[in-house]
Amino acid sequence: MQTLPLSHLSMDELVQTKLYPQLDYFFDKLSQEMDGLRIDGVEALHSKDKFLPGKVALGLGHVLLNTPADDPRLDAYLARYRDVAELTAPLENQSWGIYYYLLMLVRLQQAGLLERAIRPETLDLLRERLDWRSFVDFADLRLINLPTNYYGVAFSVARLRDMLGWEHEDFASRLLDKMLEHYERYSGEFGFSDETEGEGRFDRYSVLLIAEVCQRYVQTGMTVPERLHALLRRSVDLVLGMANADGHGFGFGRSIGPYGDSAVVEILSVAAYLKVLNETEQVQAYAYSVCCLAKYLSFWFNPAIQSVDMWGGGRRTDGYRAKHRILGENFSLIHQYISSSALWNACGFQGRTPQLGLQQWLHETRPAFALTWFSRGRYDRALAVRRDADLVICLPLIDGGIDQHDNSPYYPIPFAEGVVAGIADSGPAHPQLLPRFELEDGSVLLPTSFIRGVQHETHEDRAALSYRLDELNRVGKRKPEPDDRIQVHTRYEFEAGRITRIDTIRSTEPLRLRELSLEFLSFSSDVRLSDNAVEFGEGRVTRFEVEGLGLQHALPTTPDDDFKSPSGPMRSWLRYRLVDHFLDAPLTLRWTLHYR
Repeated sequence: MQTLPLSHLSMDELVQTKLYPQLDYFFDKLSQEMDGLRIDGVEALHSKDKFLPGKVALGLGHVLLNTPADDPRLDAYLARYRDVAELTAPLENQSWGIYYYLLMLVRLQQAGLLERAIRPETLDLLRERLDWRSFVDFADLRLINLPTNYYGVAFSVARLRDMLGWEHEDFASRLLDKMLEHYERYSGEFGFSDETEGEGRFDRYSVLLIAEVCQRYVQTGMTVPERLHALLRRSVDLVLGMANADGHGFGFGRSIGPYGDSAVVEILSVAAYLKVLNETEQVQAYAYSVCCLAKYLSFWFNPAIQSVDMWGGGRRTDGYRAKHRILGENFSLIHQYISSSALWNACGFQGRTPQLGLQQWLHETRPAFALTWFSRGRYDRALAVRRDADLVICLPLIDGGIDQHDNSPYYPIPFAEGVVAGIADSGPAHPQLLPRFELEDGSVLLPTSFIRGVQHETHEDRAALSYRLDELNRVGKRKPEPDDRIQVHTRYEFEAGRITRIDTIRSTEPLRLRELSLEFLSFSSDVRLSDNAVEFGEGRVTRFEVEGLGLQHALPTTPDDDFKSPSGPMRSWLRYRLVDHFLDAPLTLRWTLHYR
């Protein structure tokens, strides 16, 4: 582990000296180029980013709020802000963009700057357009084709409109009740929110959502109920369980990249503010949060394009965060860190350098293996976290649900930075570290989605986890489809520097497999074949062994999107297979991954 650049500085100093200059840069560039603004080749204001006007208002508004009243630059900033608002107010602006815009309008009002920052005719247009009814059915308060986390957005919009005097507080109250009712219904006994209506999609947002709900209370001057404190504590325990001194956050699920890191900062900052953390946890959570911001500045920010970069250098994100959103992604990420820093400042950490010893504290206080339940019932949903020295391994047992079930960021595989990653919008063509069954009728089956009977055990520095699938996922449709012709029992074994997966495969009746294959897309390179194993000369993974399948090829990757992870390109493509096999008896498939 290497010390992150800038991680020795206070969060407040990093915000003031690194993030605000980025906002100044975009303010100047937008003011000069206006409708013709381009960022790294993208026509930023005509990119079909449906949240952009709100993000622009939010990001540039932070500059106004950070400028002292007696600073001679303030009048010029306000004049430029008025022009930008007039330009962007008529543009398409949905849900999150509505919330962002209203949040800044309220803050400007509280600072006594609203009338100076927005022209009356522009404000009239905004009052008409910035409305929760555009994405919530007024009759029954159901979301209109949106994931469940948008109830928090709808409540926030109504509450902010109330604070501006634009509508009665009863609407916010009704949406608050709806949000809490829906959260409790789909978070179940364990308190983590299913992003779908019961399909089992648990990811970064399932852990973050309760923190965002608490943030909405804080932002709008409301008291956070005690029951939300308890739910937030569960997210804190999960996040601290995967904390590290390298600033890595969530590495699985959709729309991660820098948002996988910023999510943990948002969770921990509001938890500190609400005193959900004890004093020692506050100190260490602050150090972890500074590491995440330092990683953003040294890794995710690309000075060559003066922008966050989720798309260059072999990185790939999903279509939701494609490069057309480049301008808005800068503003939303910077806003998250500025807001989190403000909460830490309120806790007494302004100007405070992080305490040394985060990694040692984690080693002494976090278990080497932990299982966090998301839901239990017909299927099991959980997250296993394995800590091995400075490496954190996350094994999610979840279902991606509609549109995500066959994408590798939702596979039940061990995600770890520099060791194993998923590929956004990957589909089932190259399933990472999972057996892929192709049957004679053309069906393709994956052992995902329908997990049952999760069990785990630990002994000293070893741990094991097992589960079964009585049906496999027949891929090719938007939703997972169960297919009971093949069953799989899976066991993971974790030892120092090594992960082993053992699959015992059975069929309900004799069945011919056209092909059974396994792929490993690795960050390691310099491949050498050794007996039944592949050894790597470069990278954190040093050796990969497979039993039960023959090696088809071990090749360097190409620059194609198929080989790009959120944090960078894969270097090697290993593929194993067994062809034309008659499955009439149990078949065992084993792979072992060695890492340094």
